[in-house]
Amino acid sequence: MRGRTPRPGPALYGCAMQRFQPILMVMTILSWLMLPAAALAQQAAAPTATGETLQIVAFGDSLSAGYGVGPGESFPEQLQAALRDAGHDVSVANAGVSGDTTSGGLARLEWSVPQEADLVIVELGANDALRGISPGITERNLDQILAKLQARDQAALLAGMMAPPNMGADYAAEFDGIYQRLADKYDVAFYPFFLNGVAAVPALNQDDGMHPNPEGVAVIVERILPAVTKALAAINAERGTG
Repeated sequence: MRGRTPRPGPALYGCAMQRFQPILMVMTILSWLMLPAAALAQQAAAPTATGETLQIVAFGDSLSAGYGVGPGESFPEQLQAALRDAGHDVSVANAGVSGDTTSGGLARLEWSVPQEADLVIVELGANDALRGISPGITERNLDQILAKLQARDQAALLAGMMAPPNMGADYAAEFDGIYQRLADKYDVAFYPFFLNGVAAVPALNQDDGMHPNPEGVAVIVERILPAVTKALAAINAERGTG
C-alpha cells in the first residue's frame, strides 16, 4: 500500500483560519461595495417583511377554478403572481370546483377552506343564476358562508355576480342585489362583479362564451387587484404588521 499523506491536525487548521480571517473580512466588505447602486436602492425600497406569508383562498366555481385554461393561467395562479410582483408575501390557494353552486360551496366550506387562511375570496352564484335557482336560496347560502367565515375570524372578499339577461328583469333585479346587501351586512371587502370587463367580450372568453380565457383571467386579476390589496392592507393593519 502507498503511504498516505498525513492529514492536517486541528492546530494547523486553526492557524490557517487565523491567517485568512483578515483577507475574508476585506473580501466581504469589497463584495458589498461592488454591488450596483440600483440593486441597493431596490433592497431599500422592498416592503418590510413580516416573517409571515399571508394565505389567500379563492373559494368558488369554474370561474376561479381555472376551467379550460392551462397551468399558471387560472385566477388563483395569476392573482398570486400579480400580488408577488407588487411585493406582497402571499400564497393563493385554489379552492374552486367547476359547476359548484352556493349550496355546494356551503356544504364543503369546512374542508375546502383551511382554518389558517387569512383572506377568503368568495366567488359563487354564477351557477345558481344559470340554473334559475331562487335568489332567496342563493342569498341564504352566501349569508351562511360569510357567517361561518366571520365566526372563524377569517377576512372575506365577496365577489359579486350578475344574472344572465335570459333570466329576465325580475329575476335579475332580485339576484343582482344579493351581494351588496351581504357585503354591507357583514362589512366585508366587496368587488361588485367578478367578470367585470370580461363578460360578453368574445376576445376574452373561451368558445363557450362563458368562461374567461387566459387573457380574460388577466383582466379579472388586474381589475380585482386593488380590492384584494386593500383587504390585505386591512389585515396587516389589524395585526400591526402593515
